[in-house]
Amino acid sequence: MGRAVGIVGVGQTHHGKRMEISYPDLVREAVVRVFEDTGLSPRDIDGVVSGTMPSMMEGIALTHFYFADAMQAVGKPILKTETCGSTGVSIAHTAYYWISSGMADCVLAVGHEKMNEGDAQATMTTVVEPFYQRFFIAGAPGVFSMQSQMWAERYGIPQEKIREAAAHISVEHHEAAFANPYAHMKIHVTMDDVKNARLITYPVRLLDVCPTSDGACAVIFMSEEKAKQLGRPVAWVKGVGYRGEEYFFGDSDKGVWQSAVGAAKQAYDQAGIKNPRKELDVAEVYNPFTFQEMLFYECFGFCDLGQSPDLVLKGVFDRTGELPCDPSGGTLCTNPIGATGLVRVAEAALQVMGRAGDHQIAGAKLALSHAMGGVDQFNGVMIVGSEL
Repeated sequence: MGRAVGIVGVGQTHHGKRMEISYPDLVREAVVRVFEDTGLSPRDIDGVVSGTMPSMMEGIALTHFYFADAMQAVGKPILKTETCGSTGVSIAHTAYYWISSGMADCVLAVGHEKMNEGDAQATMTTVVEPFYQRFFIAGAPGVFSMQSQMWAERYGIPQEKIREAAAHISVEHHEAAFANPYAHMKIHVTMDDVKNARLITYPVRLLDVCPTSDGACAVIFMSEEKAKQLGRPVAWVKGVGYRGEEYFFGDSDKGVWQSAVGAAKQAYDQAGIKNPRKELDVAEVYNPFTFQEMLFYECFGFCDLGQSPDLVLKGVFDRTGELPCDPSGGTLCTNPIGATGLVRVAEAALQVMGRAGDHQIAGAKLALSHAMGGVDQFNGVMIVGSEL
């Protein structure tokens, strides 16, 4: 894996509808906070990695130049990494490899999105291939409703059971968001509220769907030598995995999502993990839709194929369960897309550093973070631990 790499600090904005602040100042908010968190300054940074989903989401091209001042990156090498929804974890991987390879000792990673200044759904609908896919995909909800139905049909899971489990996930995560000072959607909902919410695209209802968020996240990665000199808790990168598959939605198996399975396996092999449900203490799973979260549990080996609804209803993945998933509220409650995957990495790092505040999972030592992107074809995983 090359040189050991650790996360030494995290900075997040307050996520939500941030119309009171300009886009550059939103980015600056996260960057200032990560420097305050670590006591470092821009002079300590060897390079910057940034990205959004994609550059034109808010009608701005070449965002890494537009935000150079806000990221305090003037005079530094800048890399732009963009892979749609998985941009955040791709940024983290880029920063990791830059240090692990020996090219840098300290890298600032910044993900950002100001979705309320653009039309995210229009972008996600029109970005796909125009002659075939665009007519039936209908943006992210259309893609993931088809995927959830494919998965349910594959394993013969009763729709009533899946609906009950999806509602449980929604209630659990929306409650968890109250303990996260940076989360966007903080609402008390009941099972009936979720099950009777407005239908978006069958079987997905309004409270099964993530919000449209403005926000940014900044994370500082360091080499082992530099990180140890700081004398503070470090989240060590134990394993990384990234996989992609066919661009056309119908050309790959989304019921057993091979890019998710492969990304997790690569990260587990590097981290030496054999039984993820037993060995992981917490997971920040990219969950823009409740139904998709259950599919990820299976792809990541948290349970057998087709069994996740049963375990969800038993509370296995609750904050107080055997393997707490998304104690921050997850993507379901906060989704500034270009930053979302990096938020998952940041939250996992805070957990193993014992710095997650009111949503800290007691004794967390090993955590999985994940993001999904592309036109439903990319998956990336990063595992962090409290020990090198």
